[in-house]
Amino acid sequence: MTDWKKGFERFSQRLEAKIDEQREKLGFGGDRPLRIEAYRGFGRPDRAWVKARVLRGSPLPPARAADSVWINLSAMLQRFESDEVPGATVRVRYPGGEQVLKTDREGYCEAWLDVLPAFAGAQTWQQVQMEVLDPPSPHPVRTEARVMVPPRTARFGVISDLDDTVVRTDVASRLRMARNVFLGNAHTRTPFPGVAAFYRALERGCAGYAHNPVFYVSSSPWNLFDVLTEFLELKGIPAGPLLLRDWGISSVDPGEGGHSGHKLRHIRIILELFPTLPFILIGDSGQEDPEIYHRAVTEHPERILAVYIRNVSRAPERGEAIRKLAAEVEKAGSTLILADDTAAAARHAAQSGWIDDDALAEIGAVASAEQDPPSEALHDTNVELSAGDVPADAHDEPNTGA
Repeated sequence: MTDWKKGFERFSQRLEAKIDEQREKLGFGGDRPLRIEAYRGFGRPDRAWVKARVLRGSPLPPARAADSVWINLSAMLQRFESDEVPGATVRVRYPGGEQVLKTDREGYCEAWLDVLPAFAGAQTWQQVQMEVLDPPSPHPVRTEARVMVPPRTARFGVISDLDDTVVRTDVASRLRMARNVFLGNAHTRTPFPGVAAFYRALERGCAGYAHNPVFYVSSSPWNLFDVLTEFLELKGIPAGPLLLRDWGISSVDPGEGGHSGHKLRHIRIILELFPTLPFILIGDSGQEDPEIYHRAVTEHPERILAVYIRNVSRAPERGEAIRKLAAEVEKAGSTLILADDTAAAARHAAQSGWIDDDALAEIGAVASAEQDPPSEALHDTNVELSAGDVPADAHDEPNTGA
């Protein structure tokens, strides 16, 4: 993981620990309404994974393009200062049964569900019911969790990173990155040119009706789930499960081994859950995606159709290292494409018969139209960040070749 992200992870852990400690001492939060934040699950007709978090306080409203930096900053602080409910009892109801779960110290709960009878119907998104049984509440605390079940028409799946693969994060500049995250919102975030059109083409497939599933596996924290899902919707990027990380003081799976361990673990889960479905892996050169995906290829021969890596690193030695990995990936029976832009990956996908030629023309046209990103100016631009506003752990120059 790059130095800036390690710094922000440690900073968020310390901040959350201090806030939780003070809330416990002062007894704050006990009278705030309970709610369940359900994340997007995934599975087969007979087996599914779900995850949720029990919190106190009302959910944040959707962001607006005209929101000031003060509104955005306040919303971001609320996300990272979440009032989680440890030890809550949550009942999950699904076709053929139910499970009762307990939340961990950070308020999370997750489970695998054996769905019998299986999910009915051909729709890609199914629903399961969630309800808080304890602590007691004057009103029922319920929600629906959406579960993606790929249809039989799916020909392959896509597993994609988010930061610097789909959305620009400006990791080369700590101050711009911090400004975009803390002072912006889903409207101000910018995708790379052509990404939305390319991912829609992959979802449709060559025949135009495949409904290929797209999974997003990222080291971004669960606190940003609503921002990222809203961003994908606003930009017309296909909806899919977001498999993020807990940056809090405890984790549902403390042994997942950091950034690379988190990604590998979830890639393995997805590949094992859908044993007959091949996959395309998409990432960037700024972190460890090439190495992680190379390992996935060697562990699962003939399951990975291609690996697309967006070239965001300026270091020549990084490019050379990835080209060596590409040779090893080819020996393992797949292909690694180091692409300077979305169009290069799209051309390979069209030549391989995974997207339509018509889609390729659309991607090129959209990418050209999006080539000049909108102004980085945010509302209330008199608010500026300085180096002193960034956590001390993040002051080192980011290692874009990591």
